[in-house]
Amino acid sequence: MSNIKLKYPVNIDGVSYTELNMRRSKVKDRLAVTAMKCSDEQKEITLFANLCEVPPKVIEELDETDYTSVQKVYLGF
Repeated sequence: MSNIKLKYPVNIDGVSYTELNMRRSKVKDRLAVTAMKCSDEQKEITLFANLCEVPPKVIEELDETDYTSVQKVYLGF
């Protein structure tokens, strides 16, 4: 599990997110998003939301800088 401190916290449904905790991906996580009928970007958002155990809206509202940090952590696993 990796902790990602957000430079630009987001507030969703009354909850403030200042950090995310991302777990390592499993094959079943990849299979779940591969089966989705949507854009690659939406698949990635859904995957990151699942791995961080947050609603997809949280990932969608991230600043680009924080989103890049999330991508780097994922690629670093």
